[in-house]
Amino acid sequence: MASANVLLSLHLLLLLEGSLSATFNIINNCDYTVWPGILSGAGTGQLQTTGFALPRGASQPVDIPSSWSGRLWGRTSCSSDPAGDNFTCATGDCGTSRLECSGSGAAPPATLAEFTLDGSGGLDFYDVSLVDGYNLPMLVVPKGGSGGNCTSTGCLVDLNPACPSDLRVVRSGRSVACRSACEAFGSAEYCCSGQYGNPDTCRPSQYSQFFKNACPRAYSYAYDDSTSTFTCAGADYDITFCPDTTSQKSGQDGNSTAVPLPLVNNTMVFLGGDEVSSSASSAVLPSVSVSRIMLLATSWLLIRLLFA
Repeated sequence: MASANVLLSLHLLLLLEGSLSATFNIINNCDYTVWPGILSGAGTGQLQTTGFALPRGASQPVDIPSSWSGRLWGRTSCSSDPAGDNFTCATGDCGTSRLECSGSGAAPPATLAEFTLDGSGGLDFYDVSLVDGYNLPMLVVPKGGSGGNCTSTGCLVDLNPACPSDLRVVRSGRSVACRSACEAFGSAEYCCSGQYGNPDTCRPSQYSQFFKNACPRAYSYAYDDSTSTFTCAGADYDITFCPDTTSQKSGQDGNSTAVPLPLVNNTMVFLGGDEVSSSASSAVLPSVSVSRIMLLATSWLLIRLLFA
């Protein structure tokens, strides 16, 4: 009888844990195939899939266990030999020579979606980070959650054409990614290490401001927490590469990928010389053309000359 009660308790526990899990619906709205990679954090088991191909217009649900933490990113311009070996990617490569990342992370630069599910207070903590650089636009949208600050976050802009020349990653004459200043120069000031390893001494640089101005809700440097970390409870998440910001396109499950991305509360953001003010978190971040990003890059260069 006691053993039966133990089995029943274990069964109920498994059911409870299952109810705390989430589904990541990964959507590719790019004009090309993206190969998502997934890395579980320390002390968290690897998922059943850690890498796969996602063709243009496709979506793929991934079941996530409760209390999971880790990161997800998109790999681009990937190829392998006819046998499927020697798999490599121009950006976001995880170095395994295979489609699966199998516990290896993204080689920077790469746009990262980071999660800690069922954390403090039962909340999910999530962000989109450009601290390790940028390779493609990404949007994270919580679905069906409550509590916390359940809001969309990400970087909607293609930064590669406007990336500063000393951060740019070029393949076949084309800019395919934008490095962080830490990776490009390795200095403690940009890496927030050594004497700069705290929020009082590590401050935004002209390089991190380039990312922040274009993507105000994404992490731009290591201590950018106040405007870049969001919380929600009991949500599933749509994670979209190259999100559509001009029309209501839908993924295969019928969910819209064109969700408004709010600006930072009570701030003013400059996008290509246009002043956009926000007095509420429901303000919509407008789509930004390449020409406006180029103006932003020009402004960045002028700032750099002033501080040289």
